[in-house]
Amino acid sequence: MIDANVRIRHVPAGVLDVAYYDLGPAGGEPVVLLHGFPYDVHSYADVAPLLVEAGFRVLVPYLRGHGPTRFLSADTPRSGQQGALGADLLAFLDALGLHEPILAGYDWGGRAAGVVATLHPDRIGGLVSAGGYLIQDIASANTPIDPDREAGFWYFWYFATARGRAGLERNRREIARVI
Repeated sequence: MIDANVRIRHVPAGVLDVAYYDLGPAGGEPVVLLHGFPYDVHSYADVAPLLVEAGFRVLVPYLRGHGPTRFLSADTPRSGQQGALGADLLAFLDALGLHEPILAGYDWGGRAAGVVATLHPDRIGGLVSAGGYLIQDIASANTPIDPDREAGFWYFWYFATARGRAGLERNRREIARVI
């Protein structure tokens, strides 16, 4: 639980009714914390109080498909595409009148923050993005790259196999040097 004493709020934002926590002083510099998939707002249970203590207003929304955030219409297509995540975040910022918040996220949340920061840099005060999915050039995703770099991508498949897991257990240090 982020804070047992704070009620979850809701705001209509674009195609969603976004459920979110609003913590800290209303006049504090806003920080929007964005979780990844398949996690939720509780990923920030230890971080949010530290930011509040430092005087920030901390907003922690549930991303589409998570917790009590809901689509406003049953007819809205469900998508986890990077453009949809970015549009959701921008609509959330607009709905709350946030013009230059600091955005922080990881995984899907980092991707949403990255999309907004890239397409609307004037709308953010800062960006912290960690690991996982960043913005992808989907148009060129199927275009092969040079063979040495291309071969490195096969390790994803290798580690998804029983042989790959056994190889990693047996030769962890050696494999790490190769990749």
